[in-house]
Amino acid sequence: MKTLHPDPPYEKPIPHPDNRYMALTSNCCEMPTLFVDTHAPLDVLYDAANYRIRAVTQVLENLSMRGSIECDSMILSDFALLCAIPLRDGCDVLDVIGRRLRARSPE
Repeated sequence: MKTLHPDPPYEKPIPHPDNRYMALTSNCCEMPTLFVDTHAPLDVLYDAANYRIRAVTQVLENLSMRGSIECDSMILSDFALLCAIPLRDGCDVLDVIGRRLRARSPE
């Protein structure tokens, strides 16, 4: 039987010198695990942001077309979090795109 070894203690990540990888705001703890590659091509970043924002938009539009929706506050809170996470991710990626575009344009 294979012996399992515990993970080493957590060490805060050292920021990359060129800030290539940016932690998503929606990381749920102090140890970020989800990042945006800030050097990815702009069209790839745009597609990632677009996908997340449109997915939430579609869910909300479908929900708004229903008649009455009855649910308790816990379900509503969970649903809001379900929508907020991909929206926040999409906004984080849009922030990267904006910074990249501003850096390219002459002042």
